[in-house]
Amino acid sequence: MPILTVHHVTTYRYRQPVAFGEHRMMFRPREGHDQKILEAKLVITPAPRDVRWLHDVFGNSVGIASFTGRAKELRFDSTVLLDHTATNTLAYPIQPDARTYPFTYDVDEMPDLARSIERQYPDPGHAVERWARGFLRSDGPTETGELLATLTHAIRKKFVYIARSEKGVQEPGHTLRLGSGTCRDFAVLMIEAVRSLGLAARFVSGYVYVPETSGRVGGGATHAWLRVYVPGAGWVELDPTNGIVGNRDLIRVGIARDHRHLLPLHGTWTGFPSDDLGMTVEVSVTAPDARPGGAALAAKGDRL
Repeated sequence: MPILTVHHVTTYRYRQPVAFGEHRMMFRPREGHDQKILEAKLVITPAPRDVRWLHDVFGNSVGIASFTGRAKELRFDSTVLLDHTATNTLAYPIQPDARTYPFTYDVDEMPDLARSIERQYPDPGHAVERWARGFLRSDGPTETGELLATLTHAIRKKFVYIARSEKGVQEPGHTLRLGSGTCRDFAVLMIEAVRSLGLAARFVSGYVYVPETSGRVGGGATHAWLRVYVPGAGWVELDPTNGIVGNRDLIRVGIARDHRHLLPLHGTWTGFPSDDLGMTVEVSVTAPDARPGGAALAAKGDRL
């Protein structure tokens, strides 16, 4: 199933015509050896005065739309067809000195990895760190690949996925205590857990393909997971929400140290607060050979 189509529609509605400021968009997947864009179409209604594209500090593709005039509705309709190749990064050779934990990163890599190792949330009583260290073997060395896979699958099996429309994430310690959260919450929890062990990790946003019989969650909206840097294997994709190790069915759009840098769409408008009638997000990820409707999911997504 190497060819996937992503259709992402965001619609803002207002009680009366309002004016729009700049809107920043992150819809375009990051291209690489494992995913290549074949076609991309973006329709914005009403038509913007202009759209310009740039790469942010993390190398993500960001579109900026500017507007004139007023309207009661603003709609962003993005369709992307891409060639997606599944990989299991942990199956690649890991450097001999990094095959077991603990290990240290190369001195030449540390300047670029250091900020991705820093903890970003308070950890009262070291609860998250203690939880992470509970996955280390007590009878000998812990294989690095086994550690990351076990952490990923533990969140999938022991935590309850609950969709939440409000923006932002729970603090990792709160997610740990609740035993539930969204894909964003699970990604941040695991990022903080592996960072507490001295590993470099980054937040990833994008989309997930959900085949009808897969039992996966996260379709119908944007999805979130993480990457961990493993010498020899490179940046390893891990989706604790679905227990995915590698990039299978995961379509990367944005990568950053902090989830707050990866809003799919945000902008400003001018009018009365009571004019805001809300926003809807519809996302579908389909494969050409899937049965009609089998992988097409649509739902209200996160409010940005």
